[in-house]
Amino acid sequence: MAAQLSPRVKELIEKARIVSFDGWQEQFGEAAIATFQSADDERVYLDDPTLEGMPAGEIARSLRDHASPIVDTARAQLLNHFPGITAPGGGLYPPMRAEACWRDFWHFLRCITYGIAAQRTDYTSAPGLAYMEQLYQELQVPLDAMVYGLQALKRASQEQLAQLEITTSDDQITPYFDHLTHALSQFQTTP
Repeated sequence: MAAQLSPRVKELIEKARIVSFDGWQEQFGEAAIATFQSADDERVYLDDPTLEGMPAGEIARSLRDHASPIVDTARAQLLNHFPGITAPGGGLYPPMRAEACWRDFWHFLRCITYGIAAQRTDYTSAPGLAYMEQLYQELQVPLDAMVYGLQALKRASQEQLAQLEITTSDDQITPYFDHLTHALSQFQTTP
């Protein structure tokens, strides 16, 4: 049986929203921002009609369409780098903690693709990240593993795009991963 989440944790989960589209209105317009916000509210990747015409929509679509193998590769890299992390006493034990981590990887990639599609590194919400930091403190999430996981997501995404023969320059995807990685690396492990 899954452990019960405290009211505090439930509140933090609701408030820990990584993405913000503040400042994007001039570039995309209110209707597009509403579409972006709706996708984020539903916690889904941007759909094809939304990605069409965005600066790097094709790259974001490829990452979206290959999210599962990208996350699987990042997970394998993390497990190789942190042997025992899912074993009793490890930071991602019991299994429900590991599953939450893999879900976070999927959502990290989703949020990063918003920034990639728009070619905007200002896709994060400072208040949302602050709540996420509190949530990670409350749940004692192993931050070193999560930061490593984000780096693994970047590597896996680059590898996936290369396999698909999608040519990208470093500035088309790297800054968006690095932005979120830097934000998580600033989290404190204790309140």
